[in-house]
Amino acid sequence: MNSLKQKLKKLHQILKDSKGVVIAFSGGVDSSLLLKIAQEELKRDKVLAVTACSPLYPAREIKSARRFTETWGMRHIFIKSNELQNRNFIKNAPNRCYLCKKNLFAHLRKIARSNHLAWMMDGTNFDDLSDYRPGRRAAQELNVRSPLAEVGLTKKEIRKIAKDLGLPNYDKPSLACLASRIPYGIKITQVLLQRIEKAENSLRDLGFNQVRVRDHQEIARIEIEKGEMKKLLQKNKFQQIISKLKELGYRYVTLDLEGYYTGSLNPITNPNIKNTN
Repeated sequence: MNSLKQKLKKLHQILKDSKGVVIAFSGGVDSSLLLKIAQEELKRDKVLAVTACSPLYPAREIKSARRFTETWGMRHIFIKSNELQNRNFIKNAPNRCYLCKKNLFAHLRKIARSNHLAWMMDGTNFDDLSDYRPGRRAAQELNVRSPLAEVGLTKKEIRKIAKDLGLPNYDKPSLACLASRIPYGIKITQVLLQRIEKAENSLRDLGFNQVRVRDHQEIARIEIEKGEMKKLLQKNKFQQIISKLKELGYRYVTLDLEGYYTGSLNPITNPNIKNTN
């Protein structure tokens, strides 16, 4: 097994050899690290961060992505990805992520070609390969590379490297698009996405770190880290949460006692898919 030092050396070499790259930049720690290494290995005009803007992505995350690239002096553009105009996407079938990523990577390919940049890359890490990720097929079809996964970097290792490099978001919670809070088969609408975003913002404003509000129509199923559950008893926070979420139209507000875990809605579609804590 390669050491962390060896993995990092390989990552630097991949970026150096790329000669030029467009990076799908969400503002999370994975794509931030990839972008920072690219900045170190390539000239400024050979690196371009691209962030998709749509109702699928919380506004606070878009602002965070902008702050990151401005701080480090990186080239960065924003595009409108318009997933809600795709009838097949809003049906919310299990291949939803594939349709979303196919649209995003098609945009990236046009941008790469117009800027004469040889490669498209994303921040998929090695741990992601064991999760249910239909978007990976879109990446393979459009020749999008995932260097972090290629060199075997796990999330824990990525956070360590990011911290060593002084990246301010090294401990930022993982984030998936807001559509991932909606059970498959329930139509995705802008109104529904906005409700989820407001619900999660209300929890973050109360000091909760890793947050998901899974939307089961009348029911809001809250997922937070198990270690943060005791916060609910502090200063009557649970009552504030109930009041806010009911204002947003939820009839029932529940706490998932299993805590936060990625892909918690996947087993509803396929019980053979393993959840990862």
